[in-house]
Amino acid sequence: MKPVAPRAIAYRTTGSGHGAIVRLMSPGDLGQWLKPFVFLDLFEGESAFINGMPMHPHSGIATVTLITEGNLRFDDADSGQGFIDYGGVEWMRAGGGVWHGKEMSVGTSPRIQGFQLWLALPPALENASVDSQYLESRAMPEAGPARVILGEYQGVQSPVRAPTGVNYLLVTLGAGQSWTYTPPAGHESLWLSVSRGALAAPDRVLGGELVIFEPGSDAVTLRALGKDAVFVIGSAAPHPYDLALGDYSVHTNPQALRAGEANIAAIGRRLREYLKQTPAASPIPVFK
Repeated sequence: MKPVAPRAIAYRTTGSGHGAIVRLMSPGDLGQWLKPFVFLDLFEGESAFINGMPMHPHSGIATVTLITEGNLRFDDADSGQGFIDYGGVEWMRAGGGVWHGKEMSVGTSPRIQGFQLWLALPPALENASVDSQYLESRAMPEAGPARVILGEYQGVQSPVRAPTGVNYLLVTLGAGQSWTYTPPAGHESLWLSVSRGALAAPDRVLGGELVIFEPGSDAVTLRALGKDAVFVIGSAAPHPYDLALGDYSVHTNPQALRAGEANIAAIGRRLREYLKQTPAASPIPVFK
């Protein structure tokens, strides 16, 4: 039998950095290729940088903030308080409009590392109500070396209330350890990004890189090189809609974008009135 050729890497990037954040994918570039995955930031630095994050709006998307080193504290009026560390997740379905940015703050670790991912939502959800989850690491199920952040893998279902047809895993491999990911049927889009260490995929993939595999259904086998490797890997059925882009919004058509941005503007007016009447040291809730 003729050996099967490894699934080839079609594109790779180290993104563009600004301070503690490296932008690896945006809706206007690689997001057009990998949708519903439309945005990916890798953040790493002294934990205090999180306090400088401003309140900002979203609509039409879901955001997934995933910690790969250190921890952050969450404090949300609707969800309580706690800490998110390795494998912990903040999930927010922005839907028709939300302002956030102060619900996460410095935890107990001096440094922090992680990823923020955006997913483009289907028409039924892009202008729906906001849905938030804060899931500590103990709540996230494992399948071998993988934490199942979104979707289902090897019969293990993530507790995150994400749309179907999307898998997102956090994987740690020990030095020299190999692992094979077989995408579910229909998941033609496949990518990964390494936060620490290096992988053979079989081409070498270094920390800080995002690589996109050729479309298809074949599995990929990955091996940690030299030391432990920590990475995220995503696969999905293609998002069959165009991307209508705003400054903080991604929708499936211009009409839905206009509705989302109008709602964002209205929520922003309420937020500004709230800030005028609230002492500076008071916590700022998610506005929706």
